[in-house]
Amino acid sequence: MFQSKPKILYVEDDIYLSYVTKDNLELKGYDITFCKDGKTAFETFSNNKFDLCILDVMLPEMDGFTLAQKIRESDKDIPIIFLSAKSLKEDRITGFTVGGDDYITKPFSIEELVLKIEVFLKRSKITKGIEIQSPVQKIGDYFFDSKNLLLKNKDETKRLTSREADLLKFFVLNANKVLKKEDILNEVWGDDSYFNSRSLDVFISRLRKYLKKDSNIRINNIHGIGFILAIS
Repeated sequence: MFQSKPKILYVEDDIYLSYVTKDNLELKGYDITFCKDGKTAFETFSNNKFDLCILDVMLPEMDGFTLAQKIRESDKDIPIIFLSAKSLKEDRITGFTVGGDDYITKPFSIEELVLKIEVFLKRSKITKGIEIQSPVQKIGDYFFDSKNLLLKNKDETKRLTSREADLLKFFVLNANKVLKKEDILNEVWGDDSYFNSRSLDVFISRLRKYLKKDSNIRINNIHGIGFILAIS
């Protein structure tokens, strides 16, 4: 556990929901800074250090997707969880595209939210811990630095999100092995729910795009079972 209370930026324009959520999270031991609009939230983020961000999507002044993009421009590593009433597939894809690590639809349970928070905080602590030394791994023509969330080839260096790096690391550690979809979800997302399953498909597509310059690397779909990172 963290030696001090984890600091979380929580942005929500529904005053009643925000009061209930903030109160419950504080009871769980988190230090919550609350903002009710996107503009104030970004100003607050810029002037403080946080361990994690929880963002509504439909916010006044600046919407949650735009806010996430601006946060990502200044901090590539901080976990971002969206809480939103917008449940369409397109909204979830947008959330991940702008840099979100998870997307929870309303109504939600505090227990589910706390579980997600704990997963990301533990991963962030490992990533930032100076005593943890993750080797750089070679994947075909790429070099993958899981510690610093970097994927490099001779032409470019790509900064991954925490979730992208976790997923790629799990594939690399199990290269050329068929991985069941539920095992990937439980390892990387923490559970194998339907919505996380759809999220996995989005992240698989993104990793394929990042690795496309080496034709000897493929993430193949094994119908009805899962995926395999094939490196020839």
